[in-house]
Amino acid sequence: MTRLAAFQRVVSQYADIADFVVVYIEEAHPADGWVSSDAPYQILKHRCLEDRLSAARLMLARVPGSSVVVDNMDNSSNAAYGAYFERLYIVRDQRVVYQGGRGPEGYRISELRKWLEQYRRDMSARPVLQA
Repeated sequence: MTRLAAFQRVVSQYADIADFVVVYIEEAHPADGWVSSDAPYQILKHRCLEDRLSAARLMLARVPGSSVVVDNMDNSSNAAYGAYFERLYIVRDQRVVYQGGRGPEGYRISELRKWLEQYRRDMSARPVLQA
C-alpha cells in the first residue's frame, strides 16, 4: 500500500499534464493463495469477472484522480504488458515512451516522477503559437 500512496501523490502532482489509468489485473496476493501480511484487504483469487470488478472497486477508492480499468479473465493485458504484478508505463500519442521494470523490484515511482518532470519542463519550454 505504500507504493499505492506514492502513486497517488504522483497522480495529484501531475494531473495537469497527464491522465492516469490503473489496469487492475489478477490479484498478486489472494487471501486463498500467497498471502501478504500487510494487505489491508482480504481478496480471494478472482474466479469470475465480477470478483475482479469488486476488487477493482476497492482500488478505485484508493487512487482518486485515476481511471481504473479491469483486465479480462484471460489476463491478456497482464501478459501483453508483462505486469506481473505491477508495472508503470507512459503512453504518449499511442506509443509507449516509458516502460518501467517489473514489480515489485523494478517498480520505481521515482523514475515515473523524473520522466513526468522532464516532460513538464519540455512543455513549458515550447513556444506558444499565436492565432
